[in-house]
Amino acid sequence: MDTKTPGPGPAHDPVDAITDQWAAVRPDLDTVPMAVFGRIFRLADAMGDRVGKAYAPHGMARGEFDVLATLRRSGKPYTLSPRELSATLMITTGGMTGRLDRLERAGLLSRNPDPNDRRGLRVTLSERGRELVDLAVVDGLAEQRAALEAALDAEEAERLAGLLRKLLAVTA
Repeated sequence: MDTKTPGPGPAHDPVDAITDQWAAVRPDLDTVPMAVFGRIFRLADAMGDRVGKAYAPHGMARGEFDVLATLRRSGKPYTLSPRELSATLMITTGGMTGRLDRLERAGLLSRNPDPNDRRGLRVTLSERGRELVDLAVVDGLAEQRAALEAALDAEEAERLAGLLRKLLAVTA
């Protein structure tokens, strides 16, 4: 079967097994939402693992990549406060501190006093950190692209991105 031909896809997957079990014991339930979100969760886990493996040769885990990528995306001078980083990455300031410690020891970023707030700090991506995250993002995107291209054509991928954007807008 051509995996890029529109259709139901694989005949049966683990999410189908779950919804089939519910249908057997509760035929009154509409399990389509469970099927959609179950697949989204499983896909996120699987792709997170694949992308994490793509970052590993660069000496970083996904969480560390996220910090470096957030600084990189912020634009020159690639500087944010720890609070801005925590809010963007949706992790606690305590969790952020551990990541920043590791990345600073590796020479990928620096923490300096905030010139506008004596109590604050600014986190700045180093040149080495910028170079490393630029390499890692290419490898991570290659993993994501390979997964998309194995199942969808370009038009289907664009449509899926739009549908997920629409769904996220009403759930976030």
